[in-house]
Amino acid sequence: MKDPFFISLTSISIVTSSLAFSPPIRHSIISVSHTPVNDLPLPRHRHPAVPLSYRSTPTNRGSILQRQRTYNHAIFSSSSDDESSTTPIPKIDQILSKLTSLFPLFVLGSAILGSYIPKTLNWVNNGNWISIMLAGVMLGTGMTLERSDFTDILTSRTQRTSIPVGVLCQFLLMPIAASVIGRTFLLPYHDPQTMQHVGKHLFLGLVLVGCSPGGTASNLVSLIAGADVALSVLLTSCSTVLAAAVTPLLTKFIVGSAVPVSGKALCFACAKVVLAPVALGVMLNEYMPKLCKWVSRWTPFASVMLVSLICGGVVANNSAMWMGSTASAGVLSLPALILLSVILTHSLGFAAGYLVPKHVFGFPERTARTISIETGMQNSALAVVLAKSIGADPIAYLPGALSATAHSCLGSGLAAFW
Repeated sequence: MKDPFFISLTSISIVTSSLAFSPPIRHSIISVSHTPVNDLPLPRHRHPAVPLSYRSTPTNRGSILQRQRTYNHAIFSSSSDDESSTTPIPKIDQILSKLTSLFPLFVLGSAILGSYIPKTLNWVNNGNWISIMLAGVMLGTGMTLERSDFTDILTSRTQRTSIPVGVLCQFLLMPIAASVIGRTFLLPYHDPQTMQHVGKHLFLGLVLVGCSPGGTASNLVSLIAGADVALSVLLTSCSTVLAAAVTPLLTKFIVGSAVPVSGKALCFACAKVVLAPVALGVMLNEYMPKLCKWVSRWTPFASVMLVSLICGGVVANNSAMWMGSTASAGVLSLPALILLSVILTHSLGFAAGYLVPKHVFGFPERTARTISIETGMQNSALAVVLAKSIGADPIAYLPGALSATAHSCLGSGLAAFW
């Protein structure tokens, strides 16, 4: 495929994925006194190599942060960088952590494979494999959480302000951006060959992206941007739990009569692939913490691979239309149109997510950056699963599949700029 948008996205993905490992960025990250995390399920084990020089954090944030320090140290430093280390972090942990941070490249590679050799990933669309894969990702997320992570939110004056504003931006600004961009670029689209109104299905897919909770890698990007990582983790957790009720209601409200959508089916799908797995993970962490500690060592990279398979499978399922679409006079090709819509939606989310907390609510710079990143980066795999669960046309899965790479590239580039 020689579409300029696709080529540009490939180049940007390669560049931004390497930013976290360039020396200037790495040194600036080490100087930040918060702990990087990834909203994919993260390792929870502690290790003697973890430096004890981190700035103290509020106790209500400590339970999350302490479970991530080994993972973060494996990414951003080595035994030679930290003179206080007495025991090096196992090599396998360093490899897994760095592979996890290459999430945009894995998603992009899977999309390219699905485009050119669709038979290699078409099996992902059979049966309930997509739902099972996302449920596995959500289960791993739940296994890194404790009940106190949610109850503590109500006991902190700071979080009683920043958490609601962050969640409000997540479920208000992004849906508005998706609605405006979708109605402008996607909803009017008709297939030039068959004249079918495929734009309404693409519009539904983009709205589902906009109404989804916080996305993968947002916590790691928050660290690179010098944002508040603890707040980022809590925002991701809260929006993920609330998505079971909020995402279906918002989607039904926005698409209205433009696309027939069953609100009941959306609620059931969210409860099945989000709420139930996360709740099960929290329960397992409470009663079998040693098992969760061992499993959480492997779940970050496993989740990257599962999300990549989901996105690649969606592209493979639509490869005929994706690869066969060409631009006509005054009209963008279908791949370019979808990519443009997805990129604009996330860009608006990043911009509004920064400006509203900063200038409307008067939050400090670090908090505004955190909410911006959480707003702009979505759980795109959930949008794919929901579209599939309600029986939408397969082309409705494409915005979610492309969103995974787009928001990771945009977020990494914004973090590097900050």
